This record gives sequence, C-alpha cells and structure tokens, in this order.
Amino acid sequence: MPTPPLSRRGAAMPPSPIRKLVPLADEAKARGVHVHHLNIGQPDVPTPPAFFEAVRAFPDRVLAYGHSAGLAAVREKMAAYYRRRGYEGIGPAEVTVTTAGSEAIQFALMATCDPGDEVLCFEPFYTNYNSYALEAGVTLRALTCRVEDGYHLPARDAIEAAVGPRTRAILCCSPNNPTGTVLARAEMEALAAVARAHDLFLLGDEAYREFVYGGAVHIGVLDLAGVADRAVLMDTLSKRYSLCGARVGCLVTRNADLGRAFLHLGMARLCPPSLEQYGALPLFDLGDDYFRSVQAEYQRRRDVVMEGLARIPGAYARTPEGAFYVMARLPVQDSGHFARWLLTDFRHEGETVMLAPGDGFYATPGRGHDEVRLAYVVGTAELRRAMDCLAAALKVYDGVG
Repeated sequence: MPTPPLSRRGAAMPPSPIRKLVPLADEAKARGVHVHHLNIGQPDVPTPPAFFEAVRAFPDRVLAYGHSAGLAAVREKMAAYYRRRGYEGIGPAEVTVTTAGSEAIQFALMATCDPGDEVLCFEPFYTNYNSYALEAGVTLRALTCRVEDGYHLPARDAIEAAVGPRTRAILCCSPNNPTGTVLARAEMEALAAVARAHDLFLLGDEAYREFVYGGAVHIGVLDLAGVADRAVLMDTLSKRYSLCGARVGCLVTRNADLGRAFLHLGMARLCPPSLEQYGALPLFDLGDDYFRSVQAEYQRRRDVVMEGLARIPGAYARTPEGAFYVMARLPVQDSGHFARWLLTDFRHEGETVMLAPGDGFYATPGRGHDEVRLAYVVGTAELRRAMDCLAAALKVYDGVG
C-alpha cells in the first residue's frame, strides 16, 4: 500500500538555512576540524547567574500549568520594563507571554491575517519569517533593501505601491536580523503613516532592542503616534539575557481585541514554559549597567568582523548599527555552495568557519546568492581566527556552485 502524501504545507516547509548545514559541521568536527560557528545567533555571553539561582529556588513540588497569558508576576515585570523604555500606558493586561519570539510572531500573523492574506516585509529578513508565514497560510510580499543603502527601507511611495487588496499588515525588524540595520525615526514614522492610510496592522520584531551602537537610536512600534490600535510589539528574552534555550517571549499591544485573540491562541497551547518564566523574574531587575557592558562587548566584536572583511578583496559590507549580525557580499557566485565547501573541503590551520548562506534571508528568487550572514556571537580572539579562515578560504576557493 502506498504511503499517503504529505500535506502541501508539510511538503513546502523549507529547512532553516541557519541549521541545515549542521550535519556537515558535525562531520567536519568528527574529522578533527575546529568549526567557528558564525552561522547562528547563539551568544556565548554568560546567562546571568540570577536565572539559575531562581530556577534552583523554585518553591513548588509540582511544576503545574501556568496562566495561558503567562505568569502574573512576569507580565508585571515585563510591563514595567516597557514603561522604563518609554512605552506609556503598558500594564500587564497589554502583555501576553509567549514561547519565545517565534510563537509571538506566529500568534501575531494568525491574529491579524486570514489564509491567503499578504504581509509586507523587507528583505533580507529573519529567515524563519518564511516558515511562520507558511504555517499561517500568509504570503510575504517582500520589498528588497540594498547593501549599498545599509539595508535601510525604500521610499514611502515604493512601500505604498506594494500594498494590495489582500495586504493586512506591515512587518519590520529593528535592530535588524540579519543586517544589523537600525531604522531611523523617519523610516518608522513612514511605516506608521502607510499603516494608517491603508488600515494595516504594524508588527514590530524588536528582539535586539538593547543592542545599538554609536549614535543609532532604537525606535519601536509602540513609540509611534497614531497607531495604538494597530501596533504589535513582538519580543523575546533570548538575546537580551543570553537566554535562548529558555523560550520566553511576549506580545505587547494596546488593542484589547488583539490581546484577547492572543490569549485565546495561548489557551490552545495551554501555557508558556513555567519554570523558565520563574527563572527570568530576577533578570528584569538588572540595571542599565548590565546592558551597557553587553552592548560594549558586541560592539568590540562587530569591529573585529568589519576589520576582517575590510582585508578581503571583493568583500563588501556596511557597518551594522545594531543587533549582532552583518550581511556581507562576498566574491562568490553561490554562497550556499561556498558555505558547504567550507565544511567539507577546507581547513586553515585545522580550523574552518560556518556561515549562513544569504539566499535563505530573501523571499525573492535569485537574491542573496553572493551574500552571507555572519553572527558575531563569539569572543574577539575567536572572531579574529574565524575571519582569518574566511580570508584564507576565499584565496583558494574556485567553486561556482
């Protein structure tokens, strides 16, 4: 008897370009090669000890279901955090705790869009947007941003021209993954104006809010005037506190109907992780000194990567203004082939580097084939070795994919 076919959704679900090369990295390690992991946004900055201390002190004998919107104490702490960041009028009722930022984005898409609807976004974008949209039955209508412009947004008229009859929302990410771009206030206000003019929701992915460098200033969707009824903040503790495995995030909106929809979506999966929420409680009390020190460390790492790229003939990148990524154009025709070759055929002094191929961060076919994303999430000494590996590899690489 033949095996039944997968659903169209199951068959179409793409592999993560960040993770799909892991088997090749494992094989390289088995051969004794040291792999520098610049492919994934997993910081090596230590998780604050207060998290582990709180988990060890968990007082209950049963790890029970929590509230579907998240533990009350966590929502209180989250709301206070956003008020300190200048987001007025945010209380626990405006916060829904999610299973990390991934679920926050999924809930936002499902609550604002019906199957077949469109969401405007800007490429290159966080690669999992493709998967979340497919899960929700939503089409991403992507406007391309150029490395020469620092991946800043196209003009407002180009954004408005992309609005169609099934467009329901605009999705933006600042500071941006994968580019490190921080959108200026004028850009964010243009998005708000388009959302108001065309009756769209405005969804802001702000996972890297604390990581901005130099004179850049983060402007969030809840900072903007005239969009209180349509703005949704999607957030996570994963990057802010080097807490990726805990899977604690949230949605914030002043729209009570949206908040109710988020709660009902949360009821369907019962609750976000209870023990991890409990462990996160003391982290909200960390002061600005904590963020300043982490931010300074990432800026040092960014500078090492940019210095390394500047020494590579034919490489081009704009200096990131935030987050801990850079999208770089390399002198290759197929960055996917190059990334695989690095793991299967290359070593420099017993080492190689793992990159994320650029095409996975685009919705438009043919884009990103000469780009890679580098995550500067390891220390400066390792980053220097990784950039030496990359430079050495490009001197001998002759593959065209």
